[in-house]
Amino acid sequence: MAAPYIGSHISLISRSDIRYEGTLYTIDTQKSEIALKGVRSFGTEGRREKGDQIEAQAKVYDFIIFKGSDIKNLSVLDQAASAG
Repeated sequence: MAAPYIGSHISLISRSDIRYEGTLYTIDTQKSEIALKGVRSFGTEGRREKGDQIEAQAKVYDFIIFKGSDIKNLSVLDQAASAG
C-alpha cells in the first residue's frame, strides 16, 4: 500500500523532535527506511522539553533517508495526484 503515497508531500518529526517536510521518494520495507526529496528542516519548533532547541534551516536538501526507528510522527500533507 506504500506505492500510492510516493510523490506525496510529507511532514515528518524525528525522534530528536526536528520537523522535516519533503516529497516521499521511496519506501524500503526491507531496510525499514523512507527517503524524502526536496527536504526542508523546520527545527524543533519548541517541541524539546529539555536541551537546546534547533533552528529551522533555509537550505533545501536534495534527499534525506530516514530509518523507521528514527521517525516519531509522519503525516501526509498533500497526497500525490495519482494516489487518490
